[in-house]
Amino acid sequence: MGRRFQELTFTPLVKEHQKEHGSLHQYERIEQTAPQGDTLGPPEQDFIKRRDGFYMASVSETGWPYVQHRGGPKGFVRVINPGLLGFADLRGNKQYVSLGNFDHDPRVALFFMDYPYQTRLKILGRVEVHEHDSEAPALIESFRPTNKADVIERVILIHVEAFDWNCPQHITPRYTMEELEETLSPVRDRLRQLEAENAALREKLAKMEPQST
Repeated sequence: MGRRFQELTFTPLVKEHQKEHGSLHQYERIEQTAPQGDTLGPPEQDFIKRRDGFYMASVSETGWPYVQHRGGPKGFVRVINPGLLGFADLRGNKQYVSLGNFDHDPRVALFFMDYPYQTRLKILGRVEVHEHDSEAPALIESFRPTNKADVIERVILIHVEAFDWNCPQHITPRYTMEELEETLSPVRDRLRQLEAENAALREKLAKMEPQST
């Protein structure tokens, strides 16, 4: 955990609970030796590039948090530089809850999940929306998806403020069809090979059986 993440999330009330439950001293020691943690290093960048989805939390004018899932092909979230992420905001159900929340408060929290390996990367950042401004056309074109049916309404950039990795203790492993196929494909190949060998053996044995007269 970096110092910046602790600065943003370990408020006085949070520290009171840490003190009550005996973890405050542990985190104080970490804070003294931890890196700043306000830009993404190679491990974080590589992790994000291999994800096909993430969760994004924002806060509304009423103070209620709102969590939205965004998905796409691996790499749809781009690491533009160590302090900046970006993704194409495609046309959806037209509720625009997150978009309205950004007008109120640009701060967001992101969760990037790797369920098979029980890994979670948390990122805090500030959103920058490009839809009707002078930079929007070039950005939208640069994020153009391969699927021509997808309509990009805007590009959302996220300026990274802090990040943290979570322990895997309570992450339940789950697998996508693609991940299952990677595991099952060698098994299917081996099964086909065994079936072919079995068929060849049966044919050989059939030829060896004496013919009745």
